[in-house]
Amino acid sequence: MRDDEAPYSTRAISTGWIGPFRRLYGVVDADHTAPKDGATGRVSAAPRHDVLDKLIVARSLISAPTAARVGATGRLLLSALALAVSLVAAPAAIATDACPMILNHRFQSLQDQKSQSLCQWQGKVLLVVNTASYCDFTSQYDGLERLYARLRERGLVVVGFPSNDFGDQEPGSDREIAEFCRLTYGVDFPMFAKTTVVGKHVNPLYAQLARATGTEPQWNFHKYLIDRSGQRVLSFGSRVKPEDRALLARIEEFLGKR
Repeated sequence: MRDDEAPYSTRAISTGWIGPFRRLYGVVDADHTAPKDGATGRVSAAPRHDVLDKLIVARSLISAPTAARVGATGRLLLSALALAVSLVAAPAAIATDACPMILNHRFQSLQDQKSQSLCQWQGKVLLVVNTASYCDFTSQYDGLERLYARLRERGLVVVGFPSNDFGDQEPGSDREIAEFCRLTYGVDFPMFAKTTVVGKHVNPLYAQLARATGTEPQWNFHKYLIDRSGQRVLSFGSRVKPEDRALLARIEEFLGKR
């Protein structure tokens, strides 16, 4: 693979300019490129620690008297070395802060139709629920709102996705659904525009949730619980109420993990 195909460039630490430090101090490996993943051949997000450590050592070895002896050229090389260290370390930090794949989706808000990213809740615990206004389980709105109000400060976000997939029990427009939720149950947790959660036209989030758990919604008010890392997803059926002990125990477990 060519350098220009890598996710981040390794040219900055090539032998072209770092050669003098290798000759002077003998602290930089000949192999000073980022490692490649065996399976894909792509450059790994994590830099070579031995190379990074030795770059830092090389920098520390250039004392003020040494810099004075080598003059302007030495100072220029020192600045380039410091820049290389920061460039090598940066991709690992970026990878750590990346939004989990399962949250990397955008949907229109139910209330104002503005596009919002689920990445805004990165690091939170999400309880994702497909809702309906005319269902035997519609009263669960009340429990979901109480749960959200009680645990939101600790990092729980309840997210509603109205759907007309089951029994035509959500026939209204987004405006009508929003009014119903506000006036009937005082819903304050985030809700998105009416969508499809099963079948051929399932939205991408629900497709991922079904794959992650092996379970797709069978009716309204199915629940998916996503941990803070976005790596663990649990599935709970429609009959599991927001105050169910098993559900609450899992929420507490996920909230307790940082």
